[in-house]
Amino acid sequence: MNRRQARECAFKLVYEMIVQNDKDPDELISETAEAQDFVPNEYILRSVKGVSEKKDELDVLISENSKGWKLSRISPVSLSIMRLAIFEMLYDDSVPFNVSINEAVELAKLYDHEKAPKFINGILNAVAEKKGLKGGKE
Repeated sequence: MNRRQARECAFKLVYEMIVQNDKDPDELISETAEAQDFVPNEYILRSVKGVSEKKDELDVLISENSKGWKLSRISPVSLSIMRLAIFEMLYDDSVPFNVSINEAVELAKLYDHEKAPKFINGILNAVAEKKGLKGGKE
C-alpha cells in the first residue's frame, strides 16, 4: 500500500470515528481491517490514533480558520479530511505541509461536494500560515 492509499484509508477511518460517535480508534481499526481484509500500516495507525487524541485541538484550529462556519455546519467528510491534514501538518515530520494540503484537496475532489476542495484548501493554508509552516514563524 502506497502513502496515498494509506492516507485514503486513514481518512475513511477518521470519517468512521465521526459516523460511529467517536468509537475507540483501536477497535475501529481492528474491525475495519478484518472486514476489508487489510493490514493497517504504521502511518494509518499513527494518524488515526493521533487524530483521535488531538481532535479537540484540531477542531479549534479548523474553527478559528473557517470564518463564518461553525463545526456543525461543516460536512463530516470535509471535517475528516481537514483533521487528518492538520494532524499531518503539525505532527508528522515525514509529510511536508504542502503535500498534506494537496492530498487533502485531492481527497475532497473524490469524496466531497464540488465547493469543498477550495474551502478545505483555504482553511488548511490559513492554518499553515498561522502555525508558521509557510514562513518559519509561529
